[in-house]
Amino acid sequence: MKSERRTLTRLPELAEQIIRHNIGNELEKLKAAPSWQRESARSAETLVKYKEFRIVLVRMKPGSYMSHHRAEGPISIHALQGKIRVHLPEDRMEDLKPGDLLTLERCLEHDVEALEESAFLLTIAWPETESSNKT
Repeated sequence: MKSERRTLTRLPELAEQIIRHNIGNELEKLKAAPSWQRESARSAETLVKYKEFRIVLVRMKPGSYMSHHRAEGPISIHALQGKIRVHLPEDRMEDLKPGDLLTLERCLEHDVEALEESAFLLTIAWPETESSNKT
């Protein structure tokens, strides 16, 4: 297990057996990050990084946009602060406020727009492959 953690990430603590974060503290760190001051107007941090599962905390300034995203596995978007709009195929939109949870099937293209200063947890799961069954 330890060697697998080292090969997964340059930060092996992201793949420990037990991981605990205080989301409030992590959100403050994101607001202090250099990326928060850049043109992208957003900041993100991977909190957990297993081979088949990842959790990313994202903070966005009002009016910022993440376009043309898709993941190879299903995802969930859990709104924590503010209000975000998820743009989906066929002109469908989902507005999320704190406490809302949206799931999307694998490979579904989407955009995320911050209508207010916002934060959300993005969870990505990858299907198990034959090669991962052999380990």
